[in-house]
Amino acid sequence: MNKKELKTFLDYKVIQYNTPQFIETDPIKIPHLFQKKEDIEIAGFLTATIAWGNRKSILKNSGKLMNLMDMSPYDFVMHHDENDLSSLNGFVHRTFNSDDLSFFIKSLKNIYTNHNGLENIFSLNATEESLQPAIHKFKSIFFELPHQKRTEKHVSDPLKNSAAKRINMFLRWMVRNDDTGVDFGVWESLSAAQLSCPLDVHSGNVARKLGLLKRKMNDAKALKELDNNLRSMDRTDPVKYDFALFGLGVFEKGNF
Repeated sequence: MNKKELKTFLDYKVIQYNTPQFIETDPIKIPHLFQKKEDIEIAGFLTATIAWGNRKSILKNSGKLMNLMDMSPYDFVMHHDENDLSSLNGFVHRTFNSDDLSFFIKSLKNIYTNHNGLENIFSLNATEESLQPAIHKFKSIFFELPHQKRTEKHVSDPLKNSAAKRINMFLRWMVRNDDTGVDFGVWESLSAAQLSCPLDVHSGNVARKLGLLKRKMNDAKALKELDNNLRSMDRTDPVKYDFALFGLGVFEKGNF
């Protein structure tokens, strides 16, 4: 395919997969359980944090996590005590355990109490064309409280050459708003033009097959290469193509 044909093909796949039907089997289903902005943010952030591995397991465990927080994540974060945190004991998703979760709850309270919330941190540290520097700053703020060193691995850092797939996915959820009902668009201080594609094994393999990515590793350098190519097709909303790449990889198994 030439560039024009590729864009036409991917635009069609975006329309095919960026629909409310997509929500039911995707981790974004969990924040869609809520209406309040802060509940959506916290449910989205925690769900995105554990969004690796089997999709059914992600949905099961993130749903369990919301129940542990009495289906009121913002209220739980802001008003928890040590007894509430002890109720989280035993929670585990792969390498993310209850110790990690307890720190995440404490850190989120610090962010809403002392940094004016999640959106504010990213808005203050974004550049005109990227949120990757903001992710780096967010990680330093997130871990400004005393914590176990092991917990740091659950928040990626693009400036350490990570593609930061899960947090870029979370940012897509919060920022994009194209009226299809999938992404939320609750962060109006940022624009879709600043987003980066949540690069994982599926989207990476499809991008390479389509000639959008040459680098073999799914790291920050690959993300920049992919972002540049996606922006050449749609500068205002490059990350809409995440739906196409993901759908082609997961639902169509790369058979196209």
